[in-house]
Formats: sequence, C-alpha cells, structure tokens
Amino acid sequence: MDGQAIPVESIRYDDRGLVPAIVQDYLDGTVLMMAWMNRESLQKTLETGETWFWSRSRQALWHKGATSGHVQRVKALRYDCDSDCLLVNVEQLGDIACHTGERSCFHQVNSHIEPPLADTLSQVYQVVCDRRDHPNDTSYTCKLLAGGDNKILKKIGEEAAEVVMACKDDDPQAIAGEVADLFYHTLVALAHHNVDLKAVYRKLQERRQ
Repeated sequence: MDGQAIPVESIRYDDRGLVPAIVQDYLDGTVLMMAWMNRESLQKTLETGETWFWSRSRQALWHKGATSGHVQRVKALRYDCDSDCLLVNVEQLGDIACHTGERSCFHQVNSHIEPPLADTLSQVYQVVCDRRDHPNDTSYTCKLLAGGDNKILKKIGEEAAEVVMACKDDDPQAIAGEVADLFYHTLVALAHHNVDLKAVYRKLQERRQ
C-alpha cells in the first residue's frame, strides 16, 4: 500500500480530533464515500490495510465492511496540502460502499446534472451497456451490437488502421480522434462479450506493478 509512512501525528485533526477521509475506487476513480478518521482509526487503517473510521454518532471505531462483508482494501493513502483531509484509494469488495446497497454514497443527483460515475471511459461504457440492455432502432451502438462480432470486429480493425495512418501523418488532433473511435468500438466489444471494463483496469494495474 502506498502511504505506509503517512505521519499520523502530523495530520491536522479538528477540535474533535477528527479528519475527513474521502474514499475513492482505485481503478476508475469513483468517489465512494466520505467518513471521519481519528488518530487511532488512521493507525489501524495503515496497520491492517483495510479502512477503519470513527463514528460520531456511536462514538466508536468501526471497521468498514465488518458486518456486510463489503471491506475496503487500501491501495493508497494520501493527504492534502494543508494536511487536514485524507484521500483513500481502495479496492471495494462487492462493489458496494453505501449502506443503501448503492455502489457510491453519492448516488443522489440533480436530474439536470450527469452523475459523477468515474472516468470518461467508464461513463461511455455504462452508456454502451445501457444500449445493449435497452436497444432501440436509431442508436448506432445498438446497430453495432445487433451485428455481433462480425460488425463490431470489422469496425475495430478499421479504426486501428485509422490510428496507424494518423500516427504516420503525425497529426495530433487526428490521432486523438481516431484513438477515441478505437476506444469506443473496443468498449462495444467488451459490452457484447459481457466483459467488465474494471477487469481491463485490473489487468493494467497488474502489469503496471
């Protein structure tokens, strides 16, 4: 876990001895929850590699997931420039962080605002999966999915060739556009074969390490 040497005593706790901890999915960046830590819970988090918090209502330590099984394995722990806020990157077991059963505690949104569902690739992938599960005749994505591997893989091949040509021309704008097209068509292939995008992220993390 990154952050093993975080200076517990150097954190700027408030007058209650607490510091806010923002918990984020280490793979796609989704903000999962916010809770409070004190010196003891932060120390236990560092020692065990799983998140521990301080409950203000119960006035007691609590181990996230101890009852539900939705434990958070800490991948990295950082603190901000003022040392008064923590950012905890975790692997969320069960993919549920909220007591309501939602993935994130921040699932309530203004109807006019797009929910902050992590990185752009994840957002596009969710749209593609929605088209797969709720097809309509006017959607290009639905037409691709209806064509199966023959249509989807043909487009991936075409877009890969376009990326090559854009790189050969050394055109940054064209490269960005063609890679975006290749990413999109690859996401369609993932959705068609029911492969979770996070499985790809895990593979990349394994190879990074």
